[in-house]
Amino acid sequence: MTIIKSIFHIPNRKNNKVSYYFINCIRYMIPGIFPRMTRDLILRKYDNLDLSTKNEISDRVNYYNKLEGVVQYPESASDGSEMVSIGNLRLKATISGKKAKSVYVFDSHSYMRYFKKSLKAGFLFGDITHVPEIPSFVKSRPINGDNSHSILLPLNKIRHFTTVKDKWKFTEKKDMLVGRAYVAQPQRIKFWEMYFNHPMCNLGNINQKLEGHPEWSVRPMSIEEHLKYKFILCIEGNDVATNLKWVMSSNSLAVMPKPKYETWHMEGHLIPGYHYVEIKDDYSDLEEKLKYYIEHPEEAEKITKNANSYIKKFTDKKIEIIICLMVINKYFQCTDQSRRA
Repeated sequence: MTIIKSIFHIPNRKNNKVSYYFINCIRYMIPGIFPRMTRDLILRKYDNLDLSTKNEISDRVNYYNKLEGVVQYPESASDGSEMVSIGNLRLKATISGKKAKSVYVFDSHSYMRYFKKSLKAGFLFGDITHVPEIPSFVKSRPINGDNSHSILLPLNKIRHFTTVKDKWKFTEKKDMLVGRAYVAQPQRIKFWEMYFNHPMCNLGNINQKLEGHPEWSVRPMSIEEHLKYKFILCIEGNDVATNLKWVMSSNSLAVMPKPKYETWHMEGHLIPGYHYVEIKDDYSDLEEKLKYYIEHPEEAEKITKNANSYIKKFTDKKIEIIICLMVINKYFQCTDQSRRA
């Protein structure tokens, strides 16, 4: 698998879809008995880790999965969420009232294949901004409030799990903010209305269906081109900003209001002024923040280093699979299914 990935990989590009689908189609065809035989071996690796790593893993597992105690849940709820056998994670399957996209089926299956197909779980695929009645595995959830029924897994990785190697230092980049986004949501439209013609901003809309602002329309910009700018806009759309993870792995500063949603990358743990540049929800202090970090490059570089370190901890695949399996295992324990796992 690693050899195949290296053949298809091109640095500073979005994840290669050909490689992704090829690998996952092969994985999808492997009989479940083989990964189930290795599950306990993977989980036992946790015992050999140092105490600091164990504590970090435990904290992350309990952050992703906040269920407590043992509760039996109904198989369906009024909001459409439902418990289904994980053996039903099939291509084109309808789950919780929606036809599952292949990326969500592949990513969910890559973890669930370590467990018996008869076990039941809730799944909500897509940009999820509410908390379901039945505990469900999701890609995204609200940060604030009781989100314990939203259990995070690394889903839609083809879009959300990109990192870059940035050859430019912060001081070598343009003194501007760059933003390319699918502009459709009110919060993005407002930002474009305020700053599209601003001399410190290079903004463009890749949503060709948006009416009323043809001047915003541009072709998509490559990640490599983005990296020439000191500041990259990471404003939320339907849920999290898709580009936030690769921006935080670069030497540019992520600029955004305080996030309202989070994914596997625990955006709720991000600290403004430490991991990213926070602007007000009404965007009124954007110019002030840009000028400050242009005039204080040493502070900007500290933020980029902190952001790099934050993202790096999600790149150890051996640790990530342990965490994923522990999150799922806890789910089955808390839904009174551990004896069948």
